Amino acid sequence: MLNDTSKSAAEREVLFGAAAELHQVVGWIAYDIGNAGEGQRYLREALKLAQDAGDDALEAEMLAAMSHHAAFNQAHGVAVDMALAARRTAKRSGLVALQAEAAVLEAHGHALQANTSACFAALRDAESAFERFVPGSGPTWLTYFDNAYLAAKFAHTFRDLGRPVEAERFARQSLGMSDGYERGRLFNTALLASTLADQGRLDEACKVAATAVKMSEDVRSVRGGAYLADVGRRLAVHRGDRRVRSLYTQMTAAGVPTPV
Repeated sequence: MLNDTSKSAAEREVLFGAAAELHQVVGWIAYDIGNAGEGQRYLREALKLAQDAGDDALEAEMLAAMSHHAAFNQAHGVAVDMALAARRTAKRSGLVALQAEAAVLEAHGHALQANTSACFAALRDAESAFERFVPGSGPTWLTYFDNAYLAAKFAHTFRDLGRPVEAERFARQSLGMSDGYERGRLFNTALLASTLADQGRLDEACKVAATAVKMSEDVRSVRGGAYLADVGRRLAVHRGDRRVRSLYTQMTAAGVPTPV
């Protein structure tokens, strides 16, 4: 159908946009089962299809997804570059939700590079854009974006800046998400546990992490396992504590690797 040149320009734009969305879904699935290479390939194809559709919003969304993937896979420079490209395209789209998302992804990339000044500048831009956001506005594929989603990105950013107190505040806000996002709830619960671990609050960190481990029984996700393993690493300095040992036992039973 994409190769059918007899269709009108409007029909072809709709087809290319739909194909871009499908490729994005497959890219996220590949990412979530731990196949980073396939995830990148599908997102690159999704980006090209969005460009062929002439849809700036979809193009910005694909670039933002690529930034997210790069940050998770420790490609910090790529994460910043993709976020900057997303910001330029999001501005053309006129959608403030995408502008806020792209800005906070840039901030996270800068945090991973320990570039504090650039990080805070991007965070201010994200806040400014979000102040103009009207819930429910934008295309249907953007309905995931809300205060809880943005709070999770802020939490990741502050945590990776080495500011766990601020990260905890946003991580708690991120748990106010809508029903139906159980995968995201697992990620954000593990995120909260990591911020508590960084503060040395062992009792709370272990209890929240144990909750996330329990949640992982119903959510199959390599990414979720990675977030939980990260909590374990942050608690490794306290591995002799009985609460941490108990948590490690629960993680091992759930198939989550723990520090030796």
